[in-house]
Amino acid sequence: MKFWKKALLVVAALTLGTAGSVTSIHAASSSVNSELQHKGELTIGLEGTYSPYSYRKNGKLTGFEVDLGKAVAKKMGLKAHFVPTKWDSLIAGLGAGKFDVVMNNITQTPERAKQYNFSTPYIRSHFALIVPKSSKITNLKQISGKKIVAGTGTNNATVVKKHKGKLVANSDFASALDMVRQGRAAGTVNSREAWYAYTKQHATKGLKMIDVSSEQKPAKISALFNKKDPAIQKSYNQALQQLQKDGTVKKLSQKYFGADITK
Repeated sequence: MKFWKKALLVVAALTLGTAGSVTSIHAASSSVNSELQHKGELTIGLEGTYSPYSYRKNGKLTGFEVDLGKAVAKKMGLKAHFVPTKWDSLIAGLGAGKFDVVMNNITQTPERAKQYNFSTPYIRSHFALIVPKSSKITNLKQISGKKIVAGTGTNNATVVKKHKGKLVANSDFASALDMVRQGRAAGTVNSREAWYAYTKQHATKGLKMIDVSSEQKPAKISALFNKKDPAIQKSYNQALQQLQKDGTVKKLSQKYFGADITK
């Protein structure tokens, strides 16, 4: 009898401990679910055309931010639901409540911080200037007065304007490179990481990449949230920090970029 009493006490203690854990999880999920567009789903806005961040391979959506989004959602106890959207409509779509979060190589800026909240940064994006091999341009100072391609509203466009280049709007990396090849622009500003990923599968004959990190500090890349959704942001950050700690984010970086770009 004494043995069974002890066993029952142990089971009761474990049950209470488990119940306590489940309660706290349900409480957190409840607060997050109350802010979600769809209960049980993390609706993620992204372009789906920007390799290696998010793109389609054999018709299937894949990429660094796709895999990261799935991993974060799973840690949050949610299912990731991706909504591919053109860049020009992504942030506006977040403000309009079409997404719970935007994951699209978003740079932290003071302007965006006024209206939205950021997650903990998950990568550091180094700026690159891509020009024809025959070009005499060697740094950002020399783009002044020249046509330079960058996506409207991106941090790349901000860099072009800062150095007095004439912005030519185009957010598609491949077509931006084509414009440079064809002489329709003197160059394009984008991320060094995007260039590395592109060179793995595409020819870059006639082009060269100039790392301009010494002129422009690497950008902190984060997920973007509505200010009215603090529970989603908090849960996302907790999940992301776990994935950073266990090495998942670093592994995904190495998979899609060929290097650790998390620092």
